[in-house]
Formats: sequence, C-alpha cells, structure tokens
Amino acid sequence: MTTKPLIDKPRLAELNETTLLDLLYYMKLMRAVEHRIERVLYRQGKIPGAVYSARGEEAIPVGSAAHLRPDDVVVSLHRTMGMFFIRGVPLRRIIAQYMGRKGGVTDGRDGNMHMGDLAYNIIAPISHLAETVPVAAGAALAIKMRGEDRVVYSYFGDGATSTGSWHEGVNFAAVQRLPLVLICDNNQWAYSTPLEKQMAVEHIVDRAAGYGIATEIVDGNDVLAVHEATGRAVARARAGEGPTLLECKTFRMTGHAAHDDARYVPAHLFEEWRAKDPIDRYQRYLREQGLLDEEKLSSLEARIEAEIDEAVAWAEQQPYPSPDELERGVYYEA
Repeated sequence: MTTKPLIDKPRLAELNETTLLDLLYYMKLMRAVEHRIERVLYRQGKIPGAVYSARGEEAIPVGSAAHLRPDDVVVSLHRTMGMFFIRGVPLRRIIAQYMGRKGGVTDGRDGNMHMGDLAYNIIAPISHLAETVPVAAGAALAIKMRGEDRVVYSYFGDGATSTGSWHEGVNFAAVQRLPLVLICDNNQWAYSTPLEKQMAVEHIVDRAAGYGIATEIVDGNDVLAVHEATGRAVARARAGEGPTLLECKTFRMTGHAAHDDARYVPAHLFEEWRAKDPIDRYQRYLREQGLLDEEKLSSLEARIEAEIDEAVAWAEQQPYPSPDELERGVYYEA
C-alpha cells in the first residue's frame, strides 16, 4: 500500500478540511513508523544500520513539504520522513530501506534515512549536513539559469550552521538571489552539544543577518505556523526575491539515534517540551474546530497501523542485495 501524495498540483491556497486532516495523518504516520522501526524492528535485530528518530519534530517536515510542487527539489535531512510521504515515496520502500532489503530506496546499500530518490526530486543528505547547503544552492542556481518556476528546499539542523560550508552556501545563495528555502530544524542539540555552546548569538537567524536574506523564527511544534511561514518563503523564492532562512524551534524528544540515551539532556527539558508535543497540540486544535472526534481519530490510527503492517510484511519478503550488485548504481554510466 502506498501513501497518497498530499500535493498533486500547485497549492498555496487556504487550507481546507481535507488538507487539515491530511497534515495530522502524515504527522501521526511519521511518528508511528519511527516507533515501529525503533521500538520493535530495531530491537528485534531486523534493522542492520542506525535509527534516527524525529519524535517531537514532525510538524517541520510535514508543514513545510505541503507547499512543494512535484518538480520542486528537496535536499533532505535524516529527520524528514514525513516529507518523503508527502512527496509520494511508498511506505513499503522506506521500511525496506531501513531493513537493508532490495526494494528499499537504495536497494539495500544503506539502512536508514540517509537517502534520496531522484524520481521524486529528493537529493540524499550528506552526513555532515552543512555540506548539503552548497548542493542545494547549486540546484537552485541551475533552476534560475534555466528560467524555471521551481524552488529548492534545504533541510538541516542547528549544528550545521556552525560550520563553514553552511555559511558559504548561504552567502552564495544570497548573492545570486536563488530560489532557495533554508529550513533549520533547530532541536537545540547538535548530537550532545547544546545551542549555547555552539554560538554567541541568541538565534540561528542572527547568523544570517550579514547575508541580506529574509529570515523568520517559527514555532516548529505548530504545524500550521510552519506551513504559513514556509508559504511566505516559497512565494518569495518564486517571485525572484532570493532565499529565506526559517528557524523552526523545536526539541528532540530522544537521543541523536537509537543507540544514544540522551543522558546529557537535563530531564526537566523533556517534561517541558512534552507539553508542547506537535501532534497533541494539533489534535486539540482540530477538536476545537469540530474537525476531529474520537471516531475519526480511531479510524485514522487503525488505518495507519494497517498501512505499517502491510509495509513491514512486504519488506520482510524482499531479498537482501547480492554482493555482485555492490557497484551497481554507484558510478555514472555514460
């Protein structure tokens, strides 16, 4: 079973009831899939690689990706699973990817969200995430030179903004006025390094002040706030007004990866941010708007569990790649 793309045509108009409920579906699907991967499959030994969770950060990839057109380009992050769903990447392929099976996005050559899929205009992340910003700027430059009405998203974390490549990429995009939307998933911890030990300024956007680009601080735990801010950034990019840096403030409700117990994070921070959970907040909003009740919620959760069950069952039937396929798809063939 595949997930239906949220955006199958350009849509920057007001959100209707269907789209509002779609946002909830994609956030809950993202959390449920990551829970199944980390708390079940990984512990059963069925995941051969690392597992990265975005628990508590689901509003950022989902709220932002809802503005993408099919021909727009995304340079991803390992915490953007919801964006893959919205772009239309089948759930079963993502599960197979984690399990190192053929049928996964990399056909078993990698085992986590370090992946891209050019069929959906998604460029894979580079492990040192700041390196993706010059790549995204290059893609945006190509689009501008061709005169195309397309935008590029570049997702990265707060730690990426502490490296030289990030600043070089942002400066180049600013000088060239590229159609680039820079989305910082500011979860306040670059692995185990807190934000205050990364920089002397208060906000990530303060680092971009010298580059002359538009910036905006966003509540990264409010999917509608992310959606609205990204809409403004996309509109500026399409209008030829250059890049925008969105600092989405959120919190990583887990360690950097499944092998990290995050004992370096003060316990009270988890309690404070648990009260700001993006899915709980959005469900309350939908209830207040009369768009969600217990019956609809139960139906949605049952649908998600069924989709995950089907995807896992399919992935488990896929073979592991053969060693003689090691170099296939690695080198360009003229």
